[in-house]
Amino acid sequence: MSRRIDRLSEGDRVLWNLVARTAKPLKGKTAIDSRHTGPDVGDETKPPPRVQAMAPAAAEKAKTQHVSHALDEPTLEKLSKGRLPIEGRVDLHGLTQDEAYSLLFSFLHRAHAGGIRYVLVITGKGSSSGGDGVLRRAVPAWLSAPAFRPLVSSHDHAARNHGGSGALYVRLRRARP
Repeated sequence: MSRRIDRLSEGDRVLWNLVARTAKPLKGKTAIDSRHTGPDVGDETKPPPRVQAMAPAAAEKAKTQHVSHALDEPTLEKLSKGRLPIEGRVDLHGLTQDEAYSLLFSFLHRAHAGGIRYVLVITGKGSSSGGDGVLRRAVPAWLSAPAFRPLVSSHDHAARNHGGSGALYVRLRRARP
């Protein structure tokens, strides 16, 4: 009987590493370094370097240079009322910017490859100290960045019943055959 060896995709490896970091080893056992699980994957599957969250002045300048496409009103209404299905969800709560960027990129890449059109990205509303959350500000900038343009057609804030300002509807581009 031959033994089957499963290889993790880059997206699955990122997700596994995020989960593995939260696990505690049993008493008397040492932790395994989860960064080196399996063979290295080539640079073509690595997520591109993330975009830093912009200062308000730089963000205003960027808006004039590249306007991100918002979802049209009929589509936004259909999504909020549940008449258009949300085919995937990713929750970025509690992640660092680097972890969130990697997870978001791999999730959107897999969803796009799977032919999914509409997904919900949950960023959370931010810290309890009164300021906007880091991911709440950064994710829309990431979605408008050149690295995500082949995947993302448009995005907009979600309706209240889907998380309101702490979530985003994302329309993915159609996968080319």
